[in-house]
Amino acid sequence: MGLWKLRFSMIGTLAVIIGLSTLFFTVILALAGVNLLLLPFIVVIFNIVQWLIAPYLIDAMYRVKEVKKSEDPELHGMVETLSRKSGIKTPRLMKAKIPIPNAFAYGSPIAGSRVAVTTGLLETLEPEEVEAVIGHELGHLKHRDVQVMMFVSILPAIFYFIGFSMILSSSYRRRDEGGGGAALIGIASIFLYWVLTMFTLYLSRLREYFADRHSASIVEDGPRKLSEGLAKIVNSTSRMKKTRRDTNSLNSFKALFISDPDRAELDSASMRQVGARATDRKLVEEVLRKKVTSFDRVMELFSTHPNIVKRLKALQELA
Repeated sequence: MGLWKLRFSMIGTLAVIIGLSTLFFTVILALAGVNLLLLPFIVVIFNIVQWLIAPYLIDAMYRVKEVKKSEDPELHGMVETLSRKSGIKTPRLMKAKIPIPNAFAYGSPIAGSRVAVTTGLLETLEPEEVEAVIGHELGHLKHRDVQVMMFVSILPAIFYFIGFSMILSSSYRRRDEGGGGAALIGIASIFLYWVLTMFTLYLSRLREYFADRHSASIVEDGPRKLSEGLAKIVNSTSRMKKTRRDTNSLNSFKALFISDPDRAELDSASMRQVGARATDRKLVEEVLRKKVTSFDRVMELFSTHPNIVKRLKALQELA
């Protein structure tokens, strides 16, 4: 996907999300009066508070600890160099005690910016591949993806709570008291929640492409390194069924990951012919040989991350 096409798609998707939200919210206020003004206010405040304290929740849930420079000077040097190339302030380097290979960027105004790698990532990937993964995560920080995705996620949440409250209130009203109208508004709000959620997922996938492109631009031979790293992450994660089941409670933050653990088994279908000892390049080649089916495209619609075949093909275009 070309750079300008990618940017246009992101701007267009944001415009659709904001436009639909504004239009439908105006209609609701016109039909139901201003009493509903309090509900969006509560939802917005809740999400902002959640955003501010989320880094501390993530640290507790993922058993994340800060990595001191004396503990891993090479990894620190890698983050500092790539941050300088990215033109951003060096984030705090964190490590999550999770066997699944992955990485994520997160932060808030009160917690600062952070980049975390899992113990599984450091054990699975070679240093050059770790470098490319970190470059991807720094791309998220540079593009302010945490803030953007928090903003667009608030909008579907508002309509979900409006729909839920209107449907609930309609059950206590008679039809002549406006119960039918409240139920209709509630159903329409839930429908818009699903529509906005689909656009939000699409925006999330676009921003993954953009972060991949950033890594390719600041890491020497970045497309190859990131392609091999992603292929190994997917291949390794798909073999860890029990571990993935044990970490299902962490899925509320899976959008932060460089690769969605829930998609690992589906994405790794193209690697079934490759053994566990296959070379990195062989893994990538097997993925690129796979055709994206209609089923793959439908499943991708409900994912925060792009299909692995399409993702690696996009990286190959940058090589």
